[in-house]
Amino acid sequence: MADKNQSSDARALAANWWRTEIIEMEPNKINFRGHPIEQLIGEVSFVDMIWFMLVGAFPTKAQSRLIGAALVAGVDHGPQAPSIAIARMAITCGGSINNALASAVNVLDDVHGGAGEQAIMLFQDIQRRVEEGAELFEATLHGLDHWRGKHGQIIPGFGHRFHKIDPRAPKLMELVNAAAAEGEVSGAFADIALEIETQLCATKGRRIPMNIDGATAVVFAELGLPAPLGRALFCLSRSVGILAHAWEQQLQGGRNKGPLPKGWLWEYQGAEPHEYKPT
Repeated sequence: MADKNQSSDARALAANWWRTEIIEMEPNKINFRGHPIEQLIGEVSFVDMIWFMLVGAFPTKAQSRLIGAALVAGVDHGPQAPSIAIARMAITCGGSINNALASAVNVLDDVHGGAGEQAIMLFQDIQRRVEEGAELFEATLHGLDHWRGKHGQIIPGFGHRFHKIDPRAPKLMELVNAAAAEGEVSGAFADIALEIETQLCATKGRRIPMNIDGATAVVFAELGLPAPLGRALFCLSRSVGILAHAWEQQLQGGRNKGPLPKGWLWEYQGAEPHEYKPT
């Protein structure tokens, strides 16, 4: 009897080691949040499945359209983007597709990939100030000052080193505004983003328009998603472009392609050549 109880206790310990509301799985049975997988296959789109797995409910048509638009917008930005370049270089070093994907996603961090999450944090801080009674202008002014004091002068989600006007941002904002007009989202975060643009222009003396990170941050914030998912969803989106480039590079071939073309060398700034003298 003792052995039986011990076995029962051990099974309970093993079963409770991981706890999840996401999936129930046993032989011949796979349920996602209570829904049998065979009922979802062919009926639920991949975009809707992403939302369902993260949020726990299927999105409305408006939510699905917005999240899908944000995912499409962030898919690729060419081999000049470090993540894409790394994926292609990994393939030429003999890496597999999954190696290239992992290598590329691993550099989507605070600087390259994290601006969307940071912009959501900024937007949410400003929105909190508004909810506490501040006017939008004042809330944005103090929110920007607080951000600069804590994180430095760069405001995430605005300006682009390559595009004077990021062609992805206006379309996403157009979709958000349409959803707000239909009462599907509040439009509060779109207003915050535009007020930031206005104040940055006043401070800098020139327009610093919203970029893809700022626009997707507006989408995710309007949908009520927490800031860390802003970065996570960007990684998911950019993985599509990473995969496409890795596969294309595998088809093209090439060996050991580094960041510079053959014959191009970096700038050396060290000591002049001199004789080694043993001590």
